[in-house]
Amino acid sequence: MIEPAYPAKPSPGDRVAIVSPAAGLPELYPLPYELGLRRLTEDFGLVPVEYPTTRKMGTSPQERAADLHAAFADPEIKAVIASIGGSDQITVIPHLDAELIRANPKPFFGYSDNTNLLDFLWRQGIVGFHGGGVMTQYGRPGAMDPMSESSIRAALFTSGPYELTEPARITEVNRDWADPATFDAEPATEPATGWSWHRADRVVEGRSWGGCLDIVAWLMMADRIAPPETYEGCVLFLETSEELMSADEVYFTLRCMGERGLLRRFPALLMGRAMAWSFQKPLGPAERERHRAEQRAAVLRALAEYAPDTMAVFDVDLGHTEPQQIVPYGGVVRVDGPARRVTVHY
Repeated sequence: MIEPAYPAKPSPGDRVAIVSPAAGLPELYPLPYELGLRRLTEDFGLVPVEYPTTRKMGTSPQERAADLHAAFADPEIKAVIASIGGSDQITVIPHLDAELIRANPKPFFGYSDNTNLLDFLWRQGIVGFHGGGVMTQYGRPGAMDPMSESSIRAALFTSGPYELTEPARITEVNRDWADPATFDAEPATEPATGWSWHRADRVVEGRSWGGCLDIVAWLMMADRIAPPETYEGCVLFLETSEELMSADEVYFTLRCMGERGLLRRFPALLMGRAMAWSFQKPLGPAERERHRAEQRAAVLRALAEYAPDTMAVFDVDLGHTEPQQIVPYGGVVRVDGPARRVTVHY
């Protein structure tokens, strides 16, 4: 296994690739996409470059792989940013030219279905960045969330330590991207409940691996992950998507990681605050809290059975959360239990 290395960062004025390796959803929802591009240009000083499949639904895995090859191979492109996630990026990975991408390492930003590509980059020795989607974080109605923006700026432009912090308020209920009125104001927020710690009696520092648990399950089923010993001493980070995995599904997936001899390799786990609302499952406040509590219990059950010494931090704002803080995929993460601090290295 190649030790992941951080690729060079872009600077304001640089060209960055905007790609849709999971799904061309900008075609269906142009409002958050165009807003995200505008903020990348006006607020971040970058020059977005689109590719043939960026805003086109129904493209083939080979076509999306070709866009990634073009983005990584172009010396004028200094970073690659996903427009959004999707559901079939796993079919793109076999078409990627690993040698080409290893020879042209660049920061890649994305999450959700982009866990597939982040894991691929990890296996090529390239640190990626879990988070920072064009339509979701840059294209947030009204304004970017300040905590999300701060983390994205640090991950995009700087190197070194960055402390993840607990937000005062969070957003759980979204509005229709097809309605222009959605973008007239920021989404409603509600008080955050904070993080909770399990076995916080030590300090763990290691390379990170994980991502969206829905996709990690697929990676195991497709036999895309490395041998379990590869992850020894790494910091695991996981989160769940708008599919709202049930507590049973969470437990069963972690159980499979345990049976594979994988779960116990991680001395620390960062568990993202569970997404608990979607348009398909518009849960009320009490139901949302119940959903999160049941997921936490499922994780603790799996840890008790397969990784009893692993330290865990629950409800961290990463992945499908708002605000969202960037986690370097393959980068260094320090989890300080006694001090109740989590520091990532961008």
